[in-house]
Amino acid sequence: MAKLVECVPNFSEGRRPEVVDALSSAVASVPGVFLLDRTQDPDHNRCVLTFAGEIRLVTRAMEAAIRVALERIDMEHHAGQHPRLGAVDVIPFVPLGETTMDEAVQLAHDFGAEIAARYELPVFFYARAAAWPEREVLADIRRPEYEGMKSLIGTPGHEPDAGPAHMHPTAGATVVGARPFLIAYNINLETPDVGLAKRIASQIRERGGGLPRVQAKGFYLEDLGCAQVSMNLLDFTVTPLWRVWEEVVRLAGADGVAVRESELIGLMPLRAFLDVADHAGAPAELPVERRLQVAADWIRLRDFDPTMALELRMEAAERAAREQTGA
Repeated sequence: MAKLVECVPNFSEGRRPEVVDALSSAVASVPGVFLLDRTQDPDHNRCVLTFAGEIRLVTRAMEAAIRVALERIDMEHHAGQHPRLGAVDVIPFVPLGETTMDEAVQLAHDFGAEIAARYELPVFFYARAAAWPEREVLADIRRPEYEGMKSLIGTPGHEPDAGPAHMHPTAGATVVGARPFLIAYNINLETPDVGLAKRIASQIRERGGGLPRVQAKGFYLEDLGCAQVSMNLLDFTVTPLWRVWEEVVRLAGADGVAVRESELIGLMPLRAFLDVADHAGAPAELPVERRLQVAADWIRLRDFDPTMALELRMEAAERAAREQTGA
C-alpha cells in the first residue's frame, strides 16, 4: 500500500490572489496529489494550503510551490500580523494511514536538506523532527521573526539545521517539521479591543498555565473590525475544540464581551468535529453530516461545510478524480 502524507505549508502571502492562485496551481498540477483546502488572510498576510497523497508526489508538489514562492514573494516588502521567518514560512508533514511518525520525521529531514541545498535556503527543523528540544515549538524558532533573524542567524542558538548560515535575500528562512494533526482555530470577539484578545490568549495557552497542548495569540483584524484569539490545538484528544470554545466564551464574558464566531484554517479530523457534536448533545443516530452541522452551529463556525472534515474532503477528492477518469 502506498505511503500517504498530508502537507500543510504556510506562505507569507495573503493579499495578492494571483500569487495564492499560482501556489495552489503548482500543487494541483501534480497528478495524484489532492489539494484539499486553501485559505488566505489579508490581515495576517498569509495563506495556507492543505494537500495529501503519496509521499513522493507530495514532495514534488511542495517543491513546485516553493519555486513559485521564491519567484513571487519578497520578504523585504512583506508585512502582516502573523509571526513569520520567510516566504515559505513553515512546511509540516503529517503522517496519514499506515505512514508512521518516524517516516514523516525522515521525510522532513530529507526534504529540508534537499531544498536547503537546491535553493541556498536556511532550514530549521521543528516538532517531532527537531534536532534538539529547544526547537520542538515552532514559536520558539520563529520568535525573532524575519527582521530579527537577519542579524541573529548563525549566532549560537540560531544556527540553521541545514543550508547556509544567512538568510535567503528575498525568501528568508524556512521551518520544516513532522507532527501529528494540528487544528488551526480562531475565535473572533465582538470587540476591537486587541488587549482583551491578548489577555485571553495568555490565559488559555499552555505556557501560561492554561489549556494543555494549546498555543494562542491575540490579534486585531482590520477587515472584520474585531479582535481575534488565534490558536493552534496541538492535540485535540488532550484538549478538545469544545473546551477551547467554552473557555474563550467564559473569559470574554467575564469582561462583558460576547463571542462573534469561530473559524477553521484548513481542515480538521472528523473525530474532532464529532467530539463537539457529542458535547453539544447531537444524537448518535443522526447522519454524520447532520451531526457535523450541530457541531458547527454550537461553536458558530464561519463558512461551515461538511468537507471541512479531512476524511470527507479526501473522499470527495477521490470521488471527483474517479469520475474525471471514468474509473
